[in-house]
Amino acid sequence: AAVVEATLGGLAVRFDAPVFAVLTGARCPAALDAAPVAHAAPFHAGAGSVLRLGAPERGLRTYLAVHGGIAVAPVLGSRATDRLTGVGPPPLAPGDRLPVGAAAAGALPGVDAAPTADGPAGAVLRLLPGPRRDWFAGDALAALAAGDYEVTSASNRTALRLAGPPLARAPGRDGELPSEGLVPGAVQIPGDGRPVLFLVDHPVTGGYPVVAVVCDADLDLAAQLRPGDPVRFRLGRGHRYARPA
Repeated sequence: AAVVEATLGGLAVRFDAPVFAVLTGARCPAALDAAPVAHAAPFHAGAGSVLRLGAPERGLRTYLAVHGGIAVAPVLGSRATDRLTGVGPPPLAPGDRLPVGAAAAGALPGVDAAPTADGPAGAVLRLLPGPRRDWFAGDALAALAAGDYEVTSASNRTALRLAGPPLARAPGRDGELPSEGLVPGAVQIPGDGRPVLFLVDHPVTGGYPVVAVVCDADLDLAAQLRPGDPVRFRLGRGHRYARPA
C-alpha cells in the first residue's frame, strides 16, 4: 500500500473522512489538531481534523500511512513517485487531494516501526564486494572500511554523495566503463574517488566502477541519513577485514 513520505517534517494533512493512520520512519513532533500523536502507534483521525508534523531531531524521512492505503493510480505496477524519470504519480503539492483505498475488515495491521532513526546521527553500513574492485589500487574494500565519511548536501533519494578519503584507481584504470546495470546499494566511485551510494531512485545504468554494494538490510537506515551525518562502512559476512576499534 502506498504511503506519504515527508522529508524533514513540515507536512500538514486534513482528513476529509474518518480514518485510522500511523506515523513511522524518522520520529518527529506530531499533533492532530491540539492533541499530540505518538510515533509508530495507530491513531484515529476524525473528519475535518488536521495532522501537522514538525522537524525530526534525527533522521530525514517520516512516513504517514492510512488504513486502506493511498489509492493513487499505479504506473507499471507501482504507486511510487520516481522523480529521476518522472514516472509515477507527480510529487505532492499544496492543496492536493489524495484518495484512500477501502480498508480491510477486522483488526488493524501491525506496525513495523523500524527504522525510527532515534539513536545518534550517522550509521555503520555493511558492504559486500562489487564487480569492479580490480579498478582500484590495493584492497579497496578494506580502504572503505577504514575511512570516515560524511553525507554531503549534494545527496537526495537518488544517491548519497559522501565526503572523505578518496579511493585511488589502479594503474591504467583512469577512464570510464561502458554503462552497466546498477542495483540499490551500489557504491560507485566517480573520477574524484569519493563514494556515491545509490538509493531507491537510482538510475538503472552507470559508467563509473562499482566497488561494493551495501547490504539490503542497511538501505532503510542509509535513506534516513541527512547532510552532515557521519558514515562508516564495515565488511559483511565472509570477509576477514575489520575496522580498527
